[in-house]
Amino acid sequence: MSAKISDQLIYQIGITLLPGIGDISAKKLIAYCGGAKEVFDQTKTQLLRVEGIGSKLAEAISNQSVLSRAEKEVKFIEKNAIQTFFYLDEDYPQRLKHAMDSPIMLYFKGKADLNQSKILSIVGTRKVTENGKAICDQIIADFKTEQLLIVSGLAYGVDTQAHKSSVENGLATVGVLAHGLDRLYPSANKALAKKMLESGGLLTDFPSETNPDAPNFPRRNRIIAGLSDATLVVESAEKGGSLITAEIANGYNRDVFAVPGRPGDAYSKGTNFLIKTNRAALVESAADIRYQMGWDQPTKDQVIQQKLFVELSPDEELLLKIIQNQQEIPIDLIAIQSKMPMSKVSATLLNMEFAGLIRCLPGKVYKVV
Repeated sequence: MSAKISDQLIYQIGITLLPGIGDISAKKLIAYCGGAKEVFDQTKTQLLRVEGIGSKLAEAISNQSVLSRAEKEVKFIEKNAIQTFFYLDEDYPQRLKHAMDSPIMLYFKGKADLNQSKILSIVGTRKVTENGKAICDQIIADFKTEQLLIVSGLAYGVDTQAHKSSVENGLATVGVLAHGLDRLYPSANKALAKKMLESGGLLTDFPSETNPDAPNFPRRNRIIAGLSDATLVVESAEKGGSLITAEIANGYNRDVFAVPGRPGDAYSKGTNFLIKTNRAALVESAADIRYQMGWDQPTKDQVIQQKLFVELSPDEELLLKIIQNQQEIPIDLIAIQSKMPMSKVSATLLNMEFAGLIRCLPGKVYKVV
């Protein structure tokens, strides 16, 4: 890590350590000041002009006391070969970036591509039944020939089963943690976590020395929901973290799936509730998920061949070429690169979507079908 990058990282991490500031308010502060370092360059008087910044927070920023702790974190990162993703970085997970409350900073150890074309989160009860384990195993096994990244929370129960089954079937899997990367909870999953690092990894928005305290788990759940295209709930009681994750995923306009269970079974109550209240689509197999997500469509090469026979207007040809050159691209960048008015871009993209050429993702992001 170069000295320049290291210095920049200190300020980026420093913002996350400020007391009383969340991800949304931190982004507003960075936008107002023009950058992470610029936040700490402001005087207390200047900071008090920023909406939502009170005297206590302005004092914490201006005295820069958090920067010494941030320097310590940078040393930990360098020593342990940890990747960091600041929310303005190009390689920050694109799906998560479109969530308003996405983390300012992510810490990652592993080899997985967090912008992989297909990402599925799998969550559920910590007291998974044998039937739940079998369903989880079968669904993951049916995906083993595909480039699919499985995400979960490395907790007991369904999470552990999803990670374990992914490893056994040769699929990359990422565990999202509710603590820093200097520890692992539960400790019983240390051997599993080590295997996950070979092709998947461990991800968190918490710095080192952070314990897995109860309030951290709902924060962890927003990353699980936001990182993926869809969330699958295998088993759940009436209340629990997996229902929170499903609710967050719905809030992000992501697909949510649930495996139905027998009426009266304790760990079917949550999944059945999601289905009957239209919070999740009923799925029983990998084939159901493929169909719902459009993952059973022709491959990209096949689609390109099919497009040769589709009569496109010059505007459609231009926009299709722009989208094909990117894995995913937001509508504002399409307008900039095409040099077309936004109204014309929107209308053209809508026609192309109806024609089955492209797909609109949350946040007005487009990709080739």
